[in-house]
Amino acid sequence: MKWLLAALTALSISWVQAADFKAGQHYFELDYPVRTNDPNKVEVVELFWYGCPHCFRVEPSVNAWKQTIADDVDFQQIPAVLGRAWEPHARAFWVAKATGVFEQMHQPFFNAIHLDKKRMVREGELKDFFANYGVSEKDFDLHYRGFATESRLKQTESRINAYGITGVPAFIVNGKYRVSASSAGGEQALFEVINFLIEKERG
Repeated sequence: MKWLLAALTALSISWVQAADFKAGQHYFELDYPVRTNDPNKVEVVELFWYGCPHCFRVEPSVNAWKQTIADDVDFQQIPAVLGRAWEPHARAFWVAKATGVFEQMHQPFFNAIHLDKKRMVREGELKDFFANYGVSEKDFDLHYRGFATESRLKQTESRINAYGITGVPAFIVNGKYRVSASSAGGEQALFEVINFLIEKERG
């Protein structure tokens, strides 16, 4: 009986906290909603940069949160380009997606930059990195500056402008709300706000 009371108390506290989340303070409503990929799901997009130390630090929490989301939530990570040094990392992301090695290389790529102190911006350096995952120079070259990657970069630029982000990591919920750790009040609160907004969109 005690465990049930504790669970109900925790649930009550959670709902009280959720009720305190306010637009313009803990999250921001976009001026104009951005179309999502699947109208039958609640879309959550994380804009990030491999070179961002905050993105690196929040990644374990992102991974833990991903394990808790329901089937009606469509989570996407998209590499932002808000500076010249960001573009090679964005291209590397799309190469990984196109060659099917994203799951294997994603965390090691973060680690190479933040733990091994490598910049990972020169094409030769990137080719060597991808070779570790079976991607040939030919395949790397095909995708690094290929039509699909160029299109992805342009689409992302449009989405960033529509989302109104100026820094990362930033999370967009269902093309309507923008939230970050700083707006939410910390990393733990970040995912509480995201979950609150998901429930809000479920109606």
